[in-house]
Amino acid sequence: MLILLALVSIVIVTCVLCNKLSNRMGVPVLLAFILLGVAFGSDGIFKIHFDDFVLVERVCTIALIFIMFYGGFGTNWKEARVVAPKALMLSSLGVVITAFLVGVFCYHVLHFEWLESLLIGAVLSSTDAASVFSVLRSKQLNLKYGTASLLELESGSNDPWAYMLTVLILSVMRGESGTPVSIMTTVLQQVLVGLIVGMLIAWIGMWAIRHIDFETSGFDTIFVVAIALMAYTFPSLLGGNGYLSTYIVGLVLGNVTLPDKKRMVHFFDGATGLMQMLVFFLMGLLAFPSQMPSILLPAIAIFLFLTFIARPLAVCPLLSVFRSNLSQQSVVSWAGLRGAASIVFAIMVTVDDAYTKNDVFHIVFCVVLLSIGVQGSLLPLISRRLHMIDNSQDVMKTFNDYAEESSLQFVALTLEKGHEWIGRQIQSIILPPQMRIAYIRRGEEQVIPRGSTILEEEDILIMSAVEYQGSRPIAMKEVYVDKKHKWNNRQLNELELPHSRIVLIKRKGHSFAPTGESRIVEGDMLVLIGDEI
Repeated sequence: MLILLALVSIVIVTCVLCNKLSNRMGVPVLLAFILLGVAFGSDGIFKIHFDDFVLVERVCTIALIFIMFYGGFGTNWKEARVVAPKALMLSSLGVVITAFLVGVFCYHVLHFEWLESLLIGAVLSSTDAASVFSVLRSKQLNLKYGTASLLELESGSNDPWAYMLTVLILSVMRGESGTPVSIMTTVLQQVLVGLIVGMLIAWIGMWAIRHIDFETSGFDTIFVVAIALMAYTFPSLLGGNGYLSTYIVGLVLGNVTLPDKKRMVHFFDGATGLMQMLVFFLMGLLAFPSQMPSILLPAIAIFLFLTFIARPLAVCPLLSVFRSNLSQQSVVSWAGLRGAASIVFAIMVTVDDAYTKNDVFHIVFCVVLLSIGVQGSLLPLISRRLHMIDNSQDVMKTFNDYAEESSLQFVALTLEKGHEWIGRQIQSIILPPQMRIAYIRRGEEQVIPRGSTILEEEDILIMSAVEYQGSRPIAMKEVYVDKKHKWNNRQLNELELPHSRIVLIKRKGHSFAPTGESRIVEGDMLVLIGDEI
């Protein structure tokens, strides 16, 4: 037991160190976790014999619940709703098209059995939220046209469809369901039960979190963990799609106002990161590189077909309906990374009673390895080459942990020449209620303010105030000023803004509060506030 715990701690520490190293080297961190698992595995350096697929399938199912829940919980719906029709079309119809095309390729080109070909297509049909989120965050990919939100919403919501296809094909292979009517009935049951139960649990969970007084700190987060587990188990017991329900509950709870939501976001961010490490490490641990030569060529062929033919054929026609340009279609096609879900589904196939002639697990292993290594590494470069980077955007806004919640806010005030507070004691200055001077930056010195402290020219006053927490949210918007913008080269007092006000200007890495005489220039990012923006 002690040796096992020591080994687990060493693996986790190594994974965290790999995270830092991979970011510096430009290699997706999830690839490092797979390779670390291989190093510990039977054919690796440490030669730990481990082939308990049944245990891993159960562990990975739990891990995927957290990954699916946080896929919804961490998505900022305010940013994503604009691209929701595109994303949901890709996550449903796009998954079916991808699975079918890969199945046809495996059947006609690789000469696999028909049902087994479709099964491989279903397992590999969904893009991986963990992989996509990891690349977008670590590489700070600020993509045009809401593409980051599109990729997040698609990758977070398409796993339930891939799961449903995998379960259906496995049941047909076992001879349990084969008629079109029974298949359609199963699909409708999976979707409807998943949707209805998911929305019901989300509403109950939201009401409970807002009304229950959790006297012990952290119990509200534990309560949400229980809600996430219920979101999967309850609809699954009723014959519904548990992963669809889990994603819906996460999406709803992640986009409503909840007490101590900041702590919940950080908890699930860390927990999901640990689950991702676990899934990818276990995949590497289960892999036997000595068995790779027999499936390497088919796996490479499937990866190439999936990446360059199946994914584009599934993405481009669907996005063309929404008049997306070719650059966005190309980036979305390339960003179809395979990962945790495909791993879990491949393990599920391995432990299932349905007979498969080929080594589905190791085929999927190779495809995931190539997808993360090649597509994940080249995604930033391809985005730049297609001119899809827009530095006036911030990809972190598409995640719910972008805005840090705090009951205390700080502002900086510089006492420039002529300011009426210069030469006065702090105790003689009338400040607004609940506002205090926290400390003073005077050159290289930090001054703790007292009532008798005399303010000097060029002092920077760091002032604190209680954060606004009213029931009606303050509407804020950012406006990027390019060369052709109507506000370019105009002073603020020349603008007609009856229902809003420019409260901040971001210019060349610096931010300042403008006055009426401040002039707007090309490249400025304006922060507006008001009831009607």
